[in-house]
Order: sequence, then structure tokens, then C-alpha cells
Amino acid sequence: MSKLLTVFGATGTQGGSVIRTILSHPVLSQQFRLRAITRDPSKPSSLALQTRGVEVVKADLNNKHSLITAISGSHSVFAVTNFWETISKSTEIQQGRNIADVSAETGVEHLIWSTLPHVTKLTEGKLPNVPHFDGKAEVDEYIRNLGIPMTSFVPGFYMSNLPGMMPKGEDGTYTLSWPVPGSTKFPLFSPGDDTGKFVSSILLRREEMLGGRVFGASGWWSGEEVVETFQRVTGEKAVYKEVPGDVWKSFLPEAVAQEMLENFLLVRDYKYFGPGAEEGVEMAVGMLEEKPVGLEEFLKKKGAW
Repeated sequence: MSKLLTVFGATGTQGGSVIRTILSHPVLSQQFRLRAITRDPSKPSSLALQTRGVEVVKADLNNKHSLITAISGSHSVFAVTNFWETISKSTEIQQGRNIADVSAETGVEHLIWSTLPHVTKLTEGKLPNVPHFDGKAEVDEYIRNLGIPMTSFVPGFYMSNLPGMMPKGEDGTYTLSWPVPGSTKFPLFSPGDDTGKFVSSILLRREEMLGGRVFGASGWWSGEEVVETFQRVTGEKAVYKEVPGDVWKSFLPEAVAQEMLENFLLVRDYKYFGPGAEEGVEMAVGMLEEKPVGLEEFLKKKGAW
């Protein structure tokens, strides 16, 4: 009999990718039946999952009792939380702890937690203002301390953020302005395309991956390489511009400006993931059955914006 895989964020980018990949996977689609967790089972994206044979269950991450129904009977769980929904580190931590507690109580045998590096600890306090990373990392530590069989999935820098960071000027030139040198390499990741590929590799190697961390990125590209690739793929003119941190912050909402700056400094000074970053990405990509989407493929699909 197939085992139950419960997916949080099922109508979102990461969770949606997991569901699509499992449904189309020749082995995992036989090993697992799917349960999608959503706040609104009546919305079109939820109904679309039901037509594909996915069980859709309503739950609220802030309501621990609702999670018992959501998680009960699950062999494996893929869990992700959305900091930007509340912009509250404490809320995100509580949501993650609720998932962890109920997973422990209901006997989940494999919790795959979508996490991020603890920037404050990684940088020894030099970059203390990245709560949308640190909160997930603190939940990761909580899960490990509970002793739940788990694997950490650590997604890289979203390619889908590039269009919003690279506007077209009045003269028709696109400008990518970042507060780091143009040679700084970023671990780029296409979450909608590739989260499911990485999670599939974890599920297929459960015993080997228990307690491990899997870095989600297809490779490394600098800002200058992003611009060069964009020009080559689209035929549009583009330039890279390094902007001083204080000037760059002035373009952003004050509430998130320092956080975003420190996010970029994390990439410049600590290679985003911290020690073993390049080797970790190489290892994770090497486990994939299907090649991840690189920058050129992403831009060919996206086109100029």
C-alpha cells in the first residue's frame, strides 16, 4: 500500500513543485499518495489538485489542533512557511514548531523542512538583521532537537526575483543594481521548476539523507554573468551597476532595507550557504535524476520583461 506524503504550501511555489513532480514521477507516484494542505480548499488551485487525485485538507498553521487532522497518517511531510505573509519572525517560528510538534505526536517518519541558513550565527553576529532566514533556521534546530527523522532542504537565491531587480530604463537599457561587486557569485534556483526535483532525490534516498542538508541551486552566477546571459538570450541591452549599500537601501522600504542589504552581504562574504557551499550545491545537483533549470533556460522561458 502506498504511503502518505503531506505537502504544506501546496498551492504555492515550492509545495506546488513538489506535488507536480511526485505526480509525474514513475516511482514516487506509486510509493506515495498525496495530501495537499491549504487554508482554502475551495479556491481554483486547490480544486485543480483534487481533479488530479490529490487529497486536499484545510488547515491553519497558527492553529495546532487543525494540524492534527492535516498530518495524521502521514509517513512523510514536506513543510514550508511564508515569512512575508506576516513579516513576523516569532509567528513563523511558532508555525514551524506547530508542524514539528504535531509531526512528532503523530509519528511522522520523515519531515523535510524547507529552511535557510541562520545568518546571525553563521556570521558570528556581523549580520544580525535577516529574520526571514534566522526564523526558519531556528525551527530547523527545534525539529532536530525533537528527534524527528528529518532532512533540511535549503533553497538558494530565487531566479524569479531577477525581473523585479532589473528594470528597463527609458533608454531601453536594463540595469541590475546590487550592493555587491559584479563578480559576486549567487547560487541561483528556480523554485517552481526545481523544488520537486530536489525533494524527490531526498525521498528516494531517505536513509542516506536523514539528518542531512540539501542545498537547492542549479549553479553559481555573478551579477555580471546574469547581465551577459540576459543580453545574449533576449537581445536586449543590459548593464550591471554596483551601488553603495546606503544608497541601495534608500531604494527599498525602510522596514526591510537593512535586511535585504545583509542578505546580499551574506552572499558576498559567506557564499549564502556558509562553509561547504560549492561542494554542497555540486553534491545536491549530482543526486538529481533530471537536470535543474539553469539561468539561460530560465531566461529563455521568461523572455525580456
